[in-house]
Amino acid sequence: MVLLSKPATEYCSSYSRSLKLSKSSSFGIPLIDLSKPDSKQLIVKACEEFGFFKVINHGVPMDFINRLESEAIKFFSLPDSEKEKAGPADPFGYGSKHIGRNGDVGWVEYLLLKANTEANSDRFKSVYGTNPDEFCSALNDYIQAVRNMACEILELMAEGLNIGPRNVFSKFLLDEQSDSLFRLNHYPPCPELQGLSEHSDRNVVGFGEHTDPQIISVLRSNNTSGLQILGDGTWISVPPDQYSFFINVGDSLKVQLLCSNKILTFL
Repeated sequence: MVLLSKPATEYCSSYSRSLKLSKSSSFGIPLIDLSKPDSKQLIVKACEEFGFFKVINHGVPMDFINRLESEAIKFFSLPDSEKEKAGPADPFGYGSKHIGRNGDVGWVEYLLLKANTEANSDRFKSVYGTNPDEFCSALNDYIQAVRNMACEILELMAEGLNIGPRNVFSKFLLDEQSDSLFRLNHYPPCPELQGLSEHSDRNVVGFGEHTDPQIISVLRSNNTSGLQILGDGTWISVPPDQYSFFINVGDSLKVQLLCSNKILTFL
């Protein structure tokens, strides 16, 4: 989940990059309605053409989404000294600006957590005292609902590709030893961009360009732009939609599909 509370022009990194941006008006992100019977064919088509798509009627209750967003805003609004009690990121926990172990940096603060919901309570006791139940309850409900949605998508994908059994991909998410991760990103206002016009040619980064190593990544943000994907050498802005989820096909799934002779093309 990504949290921004101001227009995208106020979010930045002090680390600039050169971008070729598309106007994106002619670029249509594939839209998959998970309640429709043709969803598995459309998922495969989206993987073949984009490697990225949006899902609606996803089954994740808006109450779960809103509760977690509210709790996340409360957390990121705490003083730095309080937030840092949930860190340092090792790699799990609270981090700020420094992303991962390779020296990457960006104008972002985040929580990186295990998707095993039982593993997160102790980390937040240092922040919320002996009773982190409200935060953890919202977190656990959201993670479980998103996991269910991700399993459904992976099983529809397996069916559409005629790869059996149906749970060939989803079983990795349901395994007790699953290494699935959950990340909350917050992009605070950047002083360097305060007062700049939205038409400024200043190119800056919150979370830098990367590929995802997982099977799939499930993305959601509040109703603020900023997410971009790379296609044909062009960075394409993804219109925000706080009611939907975006799915990015990860490197692990690409390798599995290639090994299964299911040759797909990806962004």
